[in-house]
Amino acid sequence: MLAFLRISNFALIDYIELEFKNGFTVITGETGSGKSILLGALDLILGERADFSVIGPDSSKCYVEAEFQLADTFLSFFEENDIDFNLSTIIRREINTQGKSRAFINDTPVSLQVLRGLTSQLVNIHSQYNTLELKDKSYQLDMLDCLADIECDKTTYLGLFNQWKSKQQLLLVQQETYEERLKWLDYNQFQLNELAELNLEQLDFSQIENELHTLENSESLKSNFYHLAQTIQAESGIYSNLISLKSVLDKNNVSNANLNALKDRLASIVLELKDIGEEAENFADNLEMNPDKIIQLTGQLDAFNRLLSKHQKQSQEELKILMNELSNSVDDTDLMREELEQLNREVEQEYDELIIRAGILHNNRLNAVGPISNAIQAILTDLKMPDTLLLFQLTQSENLTVSGNTEIQLLFSANKGITPISIEKAASGGELSRVMLALQKLISEKRQLPTILFDEIDTGVSGEVAHKIASLLGSMSNEAQLFAITHLPQVAAKANHNAKVEKMQKGERTISKVEWLAGEEKVTEIARLMSGEIITPAAIENARNLILN
Repeated sequence: MLAFLRISNFALIDYIELEFKNGFTVITGETGSGKSILLGALDLILGERADFSVIGPDSSKCYVEAEFQLADTFLSFFEENDIDFNLSTIIRREINTQGKSRAFINDTPVSLQVLRGLTSQLVNIHSQYNTLELKDKSYQLDMLDCLADIECDKTTYLGLFNQWKSKQQLLLVQQETYEERLKWLDYNQFQLNELAELNLEQLDFSQIENELHTLENSESLKSNFYHLAQTIQAESGIYSNLISLKSVLDKNNVSNANLNALKDRLASIVLELKDIGEEAENFADNLEMNPDKIIQLTGQLDAFNRLLSKHQKQSQEELKILMNELSNSVDDTDLMREELEQLNREVEQEYDELIIRAGILHNNRLNAVGPISNAIQAILTDLKMPDTLLLFQLTQSENLTVSGNTEIQLLFSANKGITPISIEKAASGGELSRVMLALQKLISEKRQLPTILFDEIDTGVSGEVAHKIASLLGSMSNEAQLFAITHLPQVAAKANHNAKVEKMQKGERTISKVEWLAGEEKVTEIARLMSGEIITPAAIENARNLILN
């Protein structure tokens, strides 16, 4: 419930602090006295957008602060939003002249979204202008679901619906990605096949290049090898001359360290030279002259170099990396196709489940509309609208929405014998107010909102209807803390607590003030509502009778 409201430098209000109690509180005052200012201040607490033009002249900012008494059931909200929880919770809005607004819950800065998430569960404001809600299809369906006690089922459906929509959106995104990949799949597969034909894992193209170079120069190499072997191995060649020299030196018995060292070196040269001659002759004998092999290796090397150039790579290793990337891309596309098929099956299964649940919601609504219409009719009859018909016409659509697949028409007729038509075309403002009041009465019994405020919901009625409205509001205050801003003496007389808003002069300024009324003050205010500024003894007597009855 709302325990305190503190307002500072807001429009015509310098500063007020109001303490509220449970039960039925009525706020009265002349037109223009500032009742709407109180409502505007409370709207800020409820998360409405701030307008810096409401800041009064006494400071560069204004603030509105409300203290609510909460139940433990709100603890989870505070934990989810990392806010300290207190049974006495203070909500504060500040606005400065730069147009900046700040919101706090228990001194923790919060966004307006978080603020609304809390206050929407604390206060429900309904004014004569809000009867336009009755013409909104979404509001009509929400109202029906509340009265039909299927909000929990609807919440479950909504969670599944949002999950299905998210998965459907994911499917569309992945489908676009997959189709984009498909455009490249054939080309990537073609490139992969080209690279696979090179046999990059088995062949070494640097060796192929060396082998080809050898084959292409085999004739010249063979000639060089033979020439080298013959030059060494000829009868009067290098090897023969060195053997003769070594023999002469070996026969000389002169011992000398330097000579012996040279002889050893000469012996090594002779052995190495012999080996060179034999290897050169062996190379020449084994050197292959193979034109077919040259053609084969040239083809392999040309294919390799072409792909190096095509893909702007510098080595065989870089081509192997590219081949692996292309292979992964092709495999990923196949995997994505499988995932898409699975995701599509899930979307279809969830859609089928939603169709079933939407059908259950629709049937529950159909079963509830009769008793709900009867309950509304009973209240409207008490409010002097006995011939009124308010019917919920439900049809089932093929399209799923956040509320299921029910389409609603709220049909209204205020007079006997008149066929009900859509309420937005049929009802007057006064009729809509009483219809809304009847609905709010039923809704208040379903939703345990701590605080309900009616802003001149009783406009345009008088006499016996005013008495009935007053009694109805009084009974509603047994279920919740109830506020009513009114001009009806009948409503004011039913209140447990009465407050009056007045304008007064303070120096050069006009300000609004709020006073609590009790005893004769309450009687006098109700008499004023009945007779105007000239309060007669008869009006006083009638006011007392209203309060007693």
